[in-house]
Amino acid sequence: MFRTRPDARPATIAVFVEDATVLVPEGASAAAAVLLAGHAAIRETAVTGSPRGPLCLMGVCFDCLAEIDGVPNRQACMVPAVAGMRIARQRGARAARP
Repeated sequence: MFRTRPDARPATIAVFVEDATVLVPEGASAAAAVLLAGHAAIRETAVTGSPRGPLCLMGVCFDCLAEIDGVPNRQACMVPAVAGMRIARQRGARAARP
């Protein structure tokens, strides 16, 4: 019996990670986009500046906090990537609102 070839790869969308265009599978998270862009770290801790990157990928550890579409402190693993999304590293503590 002949086996059929699997369906084509899923559709991809373009997002921007640190201003570089990255193609990610439709349905991927913003954290996956960061990893596909080749960045191991997406933020720096507020106190020591230590690099942190996506770790648990399920919203528990908060190591994937990033600035997404201009909004800081977003959990990148919990945000679905959408075409044209802009993801930037979060450096240090975010500014408090007045």
